Amino acid sequence: MGDRLTPRDLAFLQAESPRSPRHNATVEIFEPGESGFDYDALVRLISERISFVPRYRQKVLHVPVGLATPVWVDDPHLDLEYHVRRSALPRPGTMDQLRELVARIVSRPLDRTRPLWEMYFVEGLADGRIALLSKAHHALVDGNETVDLGQLLLDVGPEHRSLGEDGWDPRRPPSAAGLLLDAVKDNLTHPRTLVSTARSATAGALRSVERTGRRTRALATALTGRPPVRETPVSGRLSQQRRVVLLESELADYLRVRQAHGGTVNDVILAVVAGGLRAWLMTRAESLAGLRQIRVVVPVSVIDEEHEATSLGSQIAVHYVDLPVGEPSPVVRLHQVSYSFEKHKASGTAVAASRLAGIAGFAPTTFHAVGARVAAAADPASYQVSVTNVPGPQSARYAAGARMVASYAVHPLLPGKALAIGVTSYDGKVFLCVTADRDLVPDADVLGHCLAEALDELRDTATGVRPRAPRGRRTTPAKETDEP
Repeated sequence: MGDRLTPRDLAFLQAESPRSPRHNATVEIFEPGESGFDYDALVRLISERISFVPRYRQKVLHVPVGLATPVWVDDPHLDLEYHVRRSALPRPGTMDQLRELVARIVSRPLDRTRPLWEMYFVEGLADGRIALLSKAHHALVDGNETVDLGQLLLDVGPEHRSLGEDGWDPRRPPSAAGLLLDAVKDNLTHPRTLVSTARSATAGALRSVERTGRRTRALATALTGRPPVRETPVSGRLSQQRRVVLLESELADYLRVRQAHGGTVNDVILAVVAGGLRAWLMTRAESLAGLRQIRVVVPVSVIDEEHEATSLGSQIAVHYVDLPVGEPSPVVRLHQVSYSFEKHKASGTAVAASRLAGIAGFAPTTFHAVGARVAAAADPASYQVSVTNVPGPQSARYAAGARMVASYAVHPLLPGKALAIGVTSYDGKVFLCVTADRDLVPDADVLGHCLAEALDELRDTATGVRPRAPRGRRTTPAKETDEP
């Protein structure tokens, strides 16, 4: 029998809904050059390396009558051509066309009857470029047992390393009787299994009560004529569709601001987010008198001596930052963000970005996936927007000889959260991706322009300013690009 799902993985599956799919996505853009990188080459590459992530060959099998938590079992009918799909943009193949395609694909939940991942080979981009869009469920990539498949497809040089297929022979899935027998056995011999099953049943019942309560409140509002509770610009009931905004910027601009005003590159990124949100709210004629701050959850890396050598998943923790959207001065906003990380620094568990990027096998895709899991597990009432910033390698990476030129993390939206932002630094660039609800944030493009202008505003403040002498190195984490 396969491994049982952990309570957290099961919670992610149970919390999923058509309005809030629980998968992380990544968009990577490549220049094929003379590599011959095409759809068939991608399928061959995946077939060679999928053996290093066996979970990508497994699906979730539920135990009859819920006697125990579900198990991971080999999918005997694994079809790579189903999971690896081919798509194309019409001419002229613009980034706007790409992000519209991405928004539609990430809006759709994954098929629960198959392994919980998909990858799209998107042709037709301008200048002969291609894009890879990958989706993986929160329950699949935990940073402990399983890393993101995208981490294994990239090489440090253009020379393709052919590893050959491993001759995988899937184990036969257990029968319903076998699942029941193993469930009884595990419940008797492993008390933790019984506890997990009880918690799962309780959590499911609570979610049913919550859904019933929402319907009852909506009916009462309709009957009494009372107006519904006012939603903020960054919150509300999600639709089933998304918008995606992709922004590319220069890492040198963030470094210039850091050198002029102090702090870290991560501080500068969050200050840009604060400035962008402020300007966006003002374009909506929103009153900032009652919205002086927007609290964001920022997954950060911490030192865990027990698990550090073997696990990325155990090294991510929640950190909350109040972005001062009511503050008109960009420099003051930056200093306020920097101050919010002083406590994290003082704890002695902060991890330098250079150390994080040096972890063996590290790739931004895995850390984004783990960061999204951490944000999803946080108390939803404690923040309004999630922002995950991951330092990537500052030299080029290749897939089957094709050079990767951009990497965007498309983070999922959690119930009630209209925005999520993923940030990745890579090869001298900083790539921002805004995921927004299609109905709640119809002006997501305006937010994108405001973020770009907020960076320009901060960069202008650094012009002619004498660089600050570095103080004791203060680094934080899964959010940080402090050293390129």
